[in-house]
Amino acid sequence: MNNNSPIKTCQQGKSYCLYNSHEINPFTPGMLDVSYWQSKKLITGSAQGRGTTWFVKHTNKSSKQTKHWVLRHYYRGGLIGKIINDSYWFTSQENTRAAREFSLLDYMQTLALPAPKPVACRVIHHGLFYRADLLSSRIEQAQDLVAHLSKKTLSAALWKKIGATIKRFHDNNIYHHDLNAHNILIDKSDHVFLIDFDQGEVRNNNQASWQQANMARLQRSFLKERNKLPTFHWQPDNWQLLLEGYLSP
Repeated sequence: MNNNSPIKTCQQGKSYCLYNSHEINPFTPGMLDVSYWQSKKLITGSAQGRGTTWFVKHTNKSSKQTKHWVLRHYYRGGLIGKIINDSYWFTSQENTRAAREFSLLDYMQTLALPAPKPVACRVIHHGLFYRADLLSSRIEQAQDLVAHLSKKTLSAALWKKIGATIKRFHDNNIYHHDLNAHNILIDKSDHVFLIDFDQGEVRNNNQASWQQANMARLQRSFLKERNKLPTFHWQPDNWQLLLEGYLSP
């Protein structure tokens, strides 16, 4: 790793960490434990998904600047997740889900893409398996697309902006493994962000194929939420507006 890079490594016992020294300094692996933030009364909220996502705040002692972060533990989904829960097969540190997502988030920052900044990640290696955690920046004053559509309709311009934002990621060969309405955030200024890049990657091959699959997955998520929620302001015409923004040069 480049010595001038803000991305540093830290190894402590069975824990291997990456952290961004521009975001968090000093750093200790314990900052990837929710108990660390609970003990300091620095948890500002939480959200339920596959597991609990924690929102925390940290004030730099020298600059007095307060930053808001998201702490997430990696959990398996599907049937296997009910058995193994949060353990993954270990091959190398670089190939762990936490290290890969951290590196992808860091790369996307160099492209100025609207995604969270990586703060730190931790891999705890036990024999043939590992468990992992990720700390990333929180998108301030933002809600996911499902929350927005549960309350109101969106303007045609905003639908087009959502499509254009997704296209920015695709034009930079960024594959989002789980592109759905929960992983699209809109802040109070109508800026659009993508989050949760677990199993995402840079893909240069078969672009049309995986990009179409990404969009099909997103469309299915709108249909799923419309069928599930009592109020969900989404119609097929909205999808056409999103596609118009996606396909605009």
